[in-house]
Amino acid sequence: METLVALSPLLLMFVLMWFFIIRPAQKRQKATANMQSELRRGDRIVTIGGLHGTIDAVDDATIYITVADGTRMQFERQAIARVVDQAKTTV
Repeated sequence: METLVALSPLLLMFVLMWFFIIRPAQKRQKATANMQSELRRGDRIVTIGGLHGTIDAVDDATIYITVADGTRMQFERQAIARVVDQAKTTV
């Protein structure tokens, strides 16, 4: 019984860390991975370096973006931080 009382603050600290640090980080990581897997041509994006552009082509691991007229750059999927505007789907 004394051991349980002695370990309870440690157990409580682990539970609090789980709910306030680990769990939200896992949710953000899943959301980012989902966003990166759904990238498609025409999406306006921002890279982790802050470069804004429009996706020109998408390969398995590589994204080609146009940042200005005639300027095309190649990035890894993991380098895309967020999507500013999604491309309109045509049916």
